[in-house]
Amino acid sequence: MLTYNSTPEKSMAPAIFLLLLSLVLIPTSVVVGDEEDGFISVVISDKGLDFAKQFLIEQAIASIVPSQLPDIEKKVNVPLVGKAQVILSEIIIKDIKINTSSVKTGESGIVLIVSGATADLTMNWRYTARTSFVPIGISDTGTAHCEVKRSGLVLRGLSILYRLKVEDLQVGLTINLSNQEGTLKLILLDYGCKVGDLSIKLSGGAAWLYQVLVDVFEGNIASAVEEAISKKIRDGITQLDTLLSISSKDSLIRQNCSPECFIWTSKVLVPQTYHRGPGISVLRPGSPRMIEISLHENVLKSASSVYFTADSMQWIVDELPDRALLNTAEWRFIVPQLYKQYPNADMNINISVSSAPVIQVTNQDIEAAIIVDVIINVLEAGEVIPVVCISLDISASVDVEIAKSNIAGRLALE
Repeated sequence: MLTYNSTPEKSMAPAIFLLLLSLVLIPTSVVVGDEEDGFISVVISDKGLDFAKQFLIEQAIASIVPSQLPDIEKKVNVPLVGKAQVILSEIIIKDIKINTSSVKTGESGIVLIVSGATADLTMNWRYTARTSFVPIGISDTGTAHCEVKRSGLVLRGLSILYRLKVEDLQVGLTINLSNQEGTLKLILLDYGCKVGDLSIKLSGGAAWLYQVLVDVFEGNIASAVEEAISKKIRDGITQLDTLLSISSKDSLIRQNCSPECFIWTSKVLVPQTYHRGPGISVLRPGSPRMIEISLHENVLKSASSVYFTADSMQWIVDELPDRALLNTAEWRFIVPQLYKQYPNADMNINISVSSAPVIQVTNQDIEAAIIVDVIINVLEAGEVIPVVCISLDISASVDVEIAKSNIAGRLALE
């Protein structure tokens, strides 16, 4: 089992990162004592890692397909023909299929390996040859379909059948995660794509001529595929690193936090079952769990205080589905004095939390006590005039659960 811990008062990563972080949150092996127990713990089982691996592979394939490779051009000497100029253009990776894949954790990081993959390519080809016996140039053009796979790669162009055999197509990468001045940094330690034992065979037509032409492209095609996939790996990790980066000055909320609130600490690899600490866990009976979350109430208290300090717990309501409700004319029979003093005047509603909510976590749910002030204002001659003030003491309980790929909950007011 894999456990990620953060220290008290650290912020939770957004829910959309949980799946992606499952492959990168555990890059080091550290022994920690009870005094370093985290206030947010995420436990990812082997089943969860495997699911995350499949998800990331699918996203990687979606980013690679389609990809256009650089044109390949070469001059070759053909027996009895002379020099030939050969060009492969519009080389596009159309599809990739995965045979086997694996993910491993270790002290250096997370290692993801894909092997036995297949790739479908299409391309245009053209050659021009000139022989000393026939001064007139010889040329031909066509299209080709290529299938790079463990059992072979097939290209078809006109009446010539091309067969390109690849014993294996492997892709691997090693990634790590570190804290750099309070920012989550994703590091690509090692990566690569390897096309092994590639050969091209032709049959039909003037196969002896075309065989000479295509043999020189074995290394070029393999290198082009390897470089294209490797580049996609680099670009993908860079984009994910940008997505995961957390800066303490990005938003109003973070400006009202102490710098420690968004600093990521050491990751912990625990090769044993998960020990639940003081907090609430999202545990559902039944099928084997892929991910378990333990949350200490101090985290919620800290978040509550931060949002309150940042004035993010107040709202101005100036639009409603029934716009007439925000006009004194709609209330003339309910509050006639209001309409008499401010006839046909627009209104808005100011809703604000007067103090930081008091939050308590139990084994069953999350309880909160919130004091809310509701002020109804009349807008007249550019002035905001408060006319009604209501103070509400709200007690609520929240039950959180994971429903499919969403974090859901139920709110009950008391």
